Amino acid sequence: MNVASKRYWDKYWISQGHEKPKSVSAWKFGANPDHLAHLVIDGVKSATCSGLIFYEIENEPLPSTEDYSIILNSNDEPVAIIKTVDVRVIPMNEVPEEFAVAEGEGDRTYQYWNENHEKFFIEELSKLGLTFSQDMMLVCERFELVDVINSVLPH
Repeated sequence: MNVASKRYWDKYWISQGHEKPKSVSAWKFGANPDHLAHLVIDGVKSATCSGLIFYEIENEPLPSTEDYSIILNSNDEPVAIIKTVDVRVIPMNEVPEEFAVAEGEGDRTYQYWNENHEKFFIEELSKLGLTFSQDMMLVCERFELVDVINSVLPH
C-alpha cells in the first residue's frame, strides 16, 4: 500500500473513533480504473469479479467478507474505501443476470457483461498461454461503499 493510501486509511478510522481493521488492500479496477471508480462512488457499481485462475497463479488469497479495500484511481491515488460483503466462486456461465447488472458497466445488461468479460478473459488468459471457456471459475465479489475521499477523479 502506498503512503497516500495508508494516510487515508488511518485518517478515516481515526475520524470514526473505531479501531481499524487489521487487513486492507489497495488496488485499482481493471482496464479503466477512473471510470469504474466513478461507478462505485456514484452507487452504480457494487460488484466485481475476476478469474479464479489469476488468484491461483499469483498465489493470492481469495477475498472474503469483512475485507476492506482502498480503491485507487489511474494515478494510484486513493479515492474510496469499500467493504466486501459477499464472495462466491461460480462458473462464468452461471453468473446470474442480477450480479452482472450490479457490476454497473456499459448498458448494464447481462449480454454486455458477458461479451466484455469474455473479451477481457480471452486477452488476459492468452498472455499466460491459457484458453478461455465459458465455464471458467470466477470469484464474484459484492461490496459496499464505505467512504469517499474528497478529491476529484479525472474524467
